[in-house]
Amino acid sequence: MSLKRSDLLHDNRNLELLALLRDSPRLGISELARRVGMSAPAVRERVLRLEEAGVIRGYRLELDPTALGYPVAAYVRVRPAPGQLPKIAERARAMPQVVECHRVTGEDCFVLKVHLPSIDQLDEVLDQFLVYGQTTTSIIQSTPVPPRSLPLPGE
Repeated sequence: MSLKRSDLLHDNRNLELLALLRDSPRLGISELARRVGMSAPAVRERVLRLEEAGVIRGYRLELDPTALGYPVAAYVRVRPAPGQLPKIAERARAMPQVVECHRVTGEDCFVLKVHLPSIDQLDEVLDQFLVYGQTTTSIIQSTPVPPRSLPLPGE
């Protein structure tokens, strides 16, 4: 019998495990079990159920774009020409410089986040989308609130 996400999130032990994994995703099952006072098999089963229910969607490695040679980051808004909507999403998926692509409401249908080695490379990226519509670009100067996890229920 599979549990619903809401059932899994009403369990305090599951929330405790999620908080530990959110703060330290590299913790092993044995260490998680020690910290929550449960057996390793019980913790493994709980984590597996959270993964199967889609509460835990994955584990990520966060890399520093500047250290990898991509010091320039920008948001590009794209307003597609008529009939070009699917082509923009397809083009964004094919470009490794595009690290995020969101379909949004409003006149601009897409917001993309791109990382580049230099500002000179921005024209090459924009040209890929200008064939399908208009673009508006904002260079990211700083990130006062870096990406972070959502609060868990009850926090």
